[in-house]
Amino acid sequence: MTENSKVVAYYRVSTQKQGQSGLGLDAQEQAVMNYLNGGVWELIEGFVEIETGKGSDALDRRPQLKAAMGTCKQHKATLIIAKLDRLARNNHFIAGLLESGIDFICADMPQANKVMLQMYSVMAEWERDQISTRTKAALQAAKARGVILGATGMANLKPNIEVRQQAADAFAIKLKAIIASMKVRGLTQRSMCAELNQLGVKTAKGGEWSLIQLQRVIARLA
Repeated sequence: MTENSKVVAYYRVSTQKQGQSGLGLDAQEQAVMNYLNGGVWELIEGFVEIETGKGSDALDRRPQLKAAMGTCKQHKATLIIAKLDRLARNNHFIAGLLESGIDFICADMPQANKVMLQMYSVMAEWERDQISTRTKAALQAAKARGVILGATGMANLKPNIEVRQQAADAFAIKLKAIIASMKVRGLTQRSMCAELNQLGVKTAKGGEWSLIQLQRVIARLA
């Protein structure tokens, strides 16, 4: 943030229940305030949205986000959010915001530039889709074999193992451009792990990156 910066805060929860209870909103506001603390800034206004982030028409169903963006344009302010997924886990949606001409900052990764935010949104969308894909694939495989859910045995595990391997390959492919960019910048593998963790990009299992995990992904790409 630069001296005398103007900011507009945007907070979102996806259910009416969360909105009424304040669950999630308090944590988002605290994250924004922690980031702004000690700086010379002017908080123009804060907007709260209670709406799902799903769908290609997400912005049309986000009147508060539209209002926040309009306020940013009016005051030449920066939009600040607690986390990127509070905007959306849809890469096309995030790309549209990046091209809107409005600057925005994620309090949990303020060092990220537009390229990094685009990469992160790709991974967030992939993570959302994979959760759904893995669940559907496992259930379909079990149903096709007439397996009763909860049954044990190696034969029952084989289709699930194959699904996980396919998911791991797809995950590696999604990371290909990011890893290639890091290699061009001359980062070591340890530095790559540090940057992925700093940006909040999770492993395929949703955890922090270690050297061995990164090496496995690189090996898959090779």
